[in-house]
Amino acid sequence: MKTQVAIIGGGPAGLLLCRKLMRLGISAVILERHSREHVTSRIRAGVLEAGTVRQLHDAGVAQRLEKEGLEHSGVCLSDGRSAFRVNFRKLAGKPVTVYGQTEITRDLYDALDNDGADIRHRCPVVEINNTDTTRPNLRYLANGRQHVINCDFVVACDGYHGVGRKFLPEHRKRDFEHCFPYGWLGILSETPPIHGELIYSRSKHGFALASMRSDQLSRYYIQVAAYEKPENWSDEDFWTEFRRRLPPADAERLQTGPSIEKSVAVLRAFVCRTLRHGRLFLCGDAGHIVPPTGAKGLNLAASDVHYAYNALSDYYLNGNTDAIEAYSGLALGRVWLAMRFSWWMTNMLHPEPEQSSFANQLQEAEFDQLRKLRSMQKVFARNYTGLPY
Repeated sequence: MKTQVAIIGGGPAGLLLCRKLMRLGISAVILERHSREHVTSRIRAGVLEAGTVRQLHDAGVAQRLEKEGLEHSGVCLSDGRSAFRVNFRKLAGKPVTVYGQTEITRDLYDALDNDGADIRHRCPVVEINNTDTTRPNLRYLANGRQHVINCDFVVACDGYHGVGRKFLPEHRKRDFEHCFPYGWLGILSETPPIHGELIYSRSKHGFALASMRSDQLSRYYIQVAAYEKPENWSDEDFWTEFRRRLPPADAERLQTGPSIEKSVAVLRAFVCRTLRHGRLFLCGDAGHIVPPTGAKGLNLAASDVHYAYNALSDYYLNGNTDAIEAYSGLALGRVWLAMRFSWWMTNMLHPEPEQSSFANQLQEAEFDQLRKLRSMQKVFARNYTGLPY
């Protein structure tokens, strides 16, 4: 089989790129190793930068987002005793939008189904060849048999554990990585959020985040050890610990209920040295992972799609390869800026295990600077709402 662009991964990045390419008349095939039911059942974050929202509009898949998305003009930060608000509209001139990644995935699937897109599930890719030539190809499994797709380009949107990155040449596989000694225990509950905007809380008991998916669906997190298991926590234990990490006024408003999902996310930072080799592109988690503090993961995947789409469209419409050559540098430039912000925010808000009193005082001083200085809040707002592409 022959196509112009072979996309590995049926998550939001792969689906969004496919949708944008098809609207331009560029043929694409998506290969996803899991079932569609598995892909659309995964619980992920949903704080969208203005640039991500704009891309969804450009792709013609923002109708439901416009109706159901929650526009947030700021966030609250707390030290466990009191809180202050960073106003995005005043300081950055734009909001963020809360709309679950699962919903984005469903919207993209619906649109691509209407397009008649070629999306192949339970089709793991086993080999990628000839990416340093003009005729790359990949092999995948379907129903126990190997199949081949010949293409012009391969775009791997298949996540940190995917195969795409493994087929970079060895000399280009230098990775930058750091694992934090803690994770986030998160629950989803059918309860109204305690606040109209997100609350990031730093307390002596550890970090907590109050988020939401809708006005009747809350997503809450607490800092736990990296090796912690969700089954070790009852709902009652979670609510008790979550409540004591919040400012008293917010703790009073908390409504509890049974969790409908519970999981632990280990915090790590990872960046691949390059996001392109020849005609193989990496997008999203295939090339980088940021700590969830600051909500940059999905948004960086969307910015990678922006740069990849620009490169591919310029090639097919104008025969120009300049944007292809520039892809990795442009995408990684934005990735490292987002990494710096997420790293800073993570280290300010999370006490380390057995942290010294000196380190704790430095965290408090950093937090106090953010509370008092408008200039720091302005930098925070610009980074949180999304730097320009």
